[in-house]
Amino acid sequence: MRTKFICLLIMLMAAGSQQLFAHALWIETNPTGKKEKAQEVKIYFGEFADKDISLTEKWFSDLKDFSLVVITPGKQRIKLTATAKTEYYSAMFTPTEDGVYTLVMHHIVKEVYHNMKLDYNSSATVVVGNQFEGNDAFVNPNIVSLFSVSAFSVKENREMKMLALLGNKIAAEQEVKVFAPNGWAKELYSSEKGEVIFTPLWPGKYMAEFAYTDKSPGEHNGKKYDEVWKVATYIITVK
Repeated sequence: MRTKFICLLIMLMAAGSQQLFAHALWIETNPTGKKEKAQEVKIYFGEFADKDISLTEKWFSDLKDFSLVVITPGKQRIKLTATAKTEYYSAMFTPTEDGVYTLVMHHIVKEVYHNMKLDYNSSATVVVGNQFEGNDAFVNPNIVSLFSVSAFSVKENREMKMLALLGNKIAAEQEVKVFAPNGWAKELYSSEKGEVIFTPLWPGKYMAEFAYTDKSPGEHNGKKYDEVWKVATYIITVK
């Protein structure tokens, strides 16, 4: 009886661990903006596919201490300050020139969880005016990332292309998951050129997720870990 109880406890703990690591941080903002008009940027944590949004007061560990910067078309980096709301953190930035602005979020969790170091990454692009200076995947300094050159003009039933990057280099033959606004999900794989192609079937917000596990062990804040779980998210707004 005791053995069965222990096995059940282990199964429940494993399920809880999988649920935690299924959660991710992501950025939501309008893919288009206007010069000299303030634009809101929202940071969520939860399970996008299940519409399971974690209340900010319940974010685990030091997750709220994420860094958020906006990179201007001229490659100037501006740090943004986010304020806690009920379901997300809110930050504002005001475009001062035409072109493409890249928003970059990054956070390495302070604690080691289940022998894993957690590395969260997210990005978004905002086009201002009809200029496309700065529309470059390699502007993003995060170790894992996703990017679409046409993120601001994606339409339903039209093929779109993303680029997966790892270590600021092309990530070839890597799994990328795409979650639709209605819960539909699909596993895709990047090509030798790092390209991920799919056709959105419905309008709304989709999330692309690229997770990579680095099997190199190490020590983080005085605790040993066996591997590093690195995940990047990217919201695609389909018209």
